Amino acid sequence: MVTVAAFARIAALVGDPARAGMLTVLMDGRALTAAELARAAGVTPQTASGHLAQLAEAGLLTVARQGRHRYHRLASPAVARMLEGVMVVAAGTTAPARPPSVRPVGPRDAALREARTCYDHLAGRLAVAMAESLVARGAVELGEDGGALTPAGETFLRGIGVDLAAASQTRHPRRRMFCRPCLDWSERRPHIAGALGAALLTTCLDRGWLRRSEGSRAVAVTPGGRLALRQAFGYGQGCACDDAA
Repeated sequence: MVTVAAFARIAALVGDPARAGMLTVLMDGRALTAAELARAAGVTPQTASGHLAQLAEAGLLTVARQGRHRYHRLASPAVARMLEGVMVVAAGTTAPARPPSVRPVGPRDAALREARTCYDHLAGRLAVAMAESLVARGAVELGEDGGALTPAGETFLRGIGVDLAAASQTRHPRRRMFCRPCLDWSERRPHIAGALGAALLTTCLDRGWLRRSEGSRAVAVTPGGRLALRQAFGYGQGCACDDAA
């Protein structure tokens, strides 16, 4: 059982602006050096090193050495899930007072709202559309806390190139669900996380449907991806939202 002291310690670590900035940069799943994270957080390398040591000691980051460099990344999908949850709550409590119908949520950057990485899976308008399409066609069943891939879903996803066998072989099988809903920061509707969500993102990148944006969590829909995603998930039908990518 988690103690109040342990809860408070993690909250305090994440609550520091510099540490929060570094954790946010790592939300796209990359591994970065202390110097890169220092620039992202706007602090000196010495200050960044101290922050990173605390985050690693608390189990929020893992560190790998390669040559002269030490690379930092989020320790697990659970850490990314926690950070995304804090973003959801913060978006609903820090905005100026406005009528609820016009209160902005999520990132201001249109590209991030459209499609972005959330650690190892896809988030944003595209991810929510994919989840809703899979549910509508009976490929995926999503509950409050978990999800399941149906036999029809297995056939469909294999047909578009998703490696379900690899998705089943997760690094942390005891701590990670194969399929689960994740409340989207900007859309406020669920997208798919877990090993299946990671496999969907990998497929989209490997097939050239999406491309990463350097220095950002945003991913752009490619010209070929526009057609493929429309055919597979109905994404963009009746609107030009993906044509701007």
